[in-house]
Amino acid sequence: MQRRTFLRHSAVLAAAAAVSPRGSAAPVAPAAPAFWSRFPAATEFDAKVPMLRIATGRIIHRFFDTSPISPSGRYVGLFRLPNEVRTPQPGEAGEVVVVDLANGTEKVVATSRGWETQMGANVQWGKTDADLFFNDVDVATWTPFAVRLDPATGKSRRIDGTVFTVSPDGTLLTSYNLVASRKIQVGYGVVLPEDRTRRNVGPVADDGLFVTDLASGKTKMIASIRDIYERAVPKLQIPNAERCEFYCFQIRWNRQGTRVMAFLRWHDPTEPKGGPRRLTLVTMKGDGSDIRLAVTPAQYARGGHHPMWAPDGENITINLNIRDGTKDLDIVRVRYDGADMRSIHPVGSGHPSQHPTLPFVVTDAYTHEPLARGDGTVPLRLIDLRTKTETALAHVLARRSDSAKLTTEFRIDQHPVWDATGRFLTFNGVHNDTRSVFIADLGAWLAQAMARG
Repeated sequence: MQRRTFLRHSAVLAAAAAVSPRGSAAPVAPAAPAFWSRFPAATEFDAKVPMLRIATGRIIHRFFDTSPISPSGRYVGLFRLPNEVRTPQPGEAGEVVVVDLANGTEKVVATSRGWETQMGANVQWGKTDADLFFNDVDVATWTPFAVRLDPATGKSRRIDGTVFTVSPDGTLLTSYNLVASRKIQVGYGVVLPEDRTRRNVGPVADDGLFVTDLASGKTKMIASIRDIYERAVPKLQIPNAERCEFYCFQIRWNRQGTRVMAFLRWHDPTEPKGGPRRLTLVTMKGDGSDIRLAVTPAQYARGGHHPMWAPDGENITINLNIRDGTKDLDIVRVRYDGADMRSIHPVGSGHPSQHPTLPFVVTDAYTHEPLARGDGTVPLRLIDLRTKTETALAHVLARRSDSAKLTTEFRIDQHPVWDATGRFLTFNGVHNDTRSVFIADLGAWLAQAMARG
């Protein structure tokens, strides 16, 4: 079957209905997509919108900043863990899986030794369906590297450096030190033997943020940890910096490809229990210039997590405590340079991201947060920014029977993410006591919400 953009026709129908002016004829619900009959319905989540289970059995999609649905809309790139209860070991392999929505099939297209429990192998698409990227490790030399794979032909290319995110135009891989960063937080990187895992003592000049040019195959460091420490505006003031350990963490582009955001994280190992883990959110241009603090260490110390670029590429949404006298988090919007910080919704949780074109934010929650019902499920929250109201689209099971015995490294985050059309959400959950991946169709819901005004 020829690759087709068969999701996009349905998305156009949804968009046409969504822009119907208030008071006009009732919007026409978009037709169910062609693939909807090829997968079992997810009926166990008290869902208000149609949902499918597209894969099950120790399987996850990556994160809330990259849709696992391919550029054409036909394929879904996922990762299957080799187990759900044991910390990944150096050289242990998981599976890169592609689900074909057109015919309802699943195929293992590669194995990877460059994974952890939250991100898997950072499986994600590039510019076309022939560009599937993920991390792997050469166990003969313990060298991590990125892979570019055409799932249809099986042709692959080993690439210098690693991948955390791909640039919007598909020409660059962006990463940080996925091995060393495990010293500050596990679950997101690549596991090597301990004697191959460096520690960064002080604001070092030989580790930082990296970009790989796919045309040339060359990797360069666009900003070192020392660059960030010395050049950020406003300037970072970190007591005893030379004895702290510093690591970069999580880098992602805005959709315009003009700036990246990343964390700088550190702790003082001489303090009791290694001291608190501190962090700041920085942004910079793609060449590493114009380094700005979007969220300062002091602001982050109040409580906060999970920033994401807004569609305009200038602002960031993030869960953050900005109200005195409470520990509660708001969903906050702030400019890339820290200006104009304000609440856009009074209840923050999970992994918030804004719809590509409409005034809605989707997020999940953690099982321990007040929004959860205490039964192992978490709400899939759709927030209307016009009215500051929200709807629980579903209550997704986020806990296995043995989850209480495991560390947070093994938590099952939903990581809800919009597809490129803004009609579909992909998210993780649990089915039959194992990690599974689901798709929700919000076409009709969004059309009706926009028509109501």
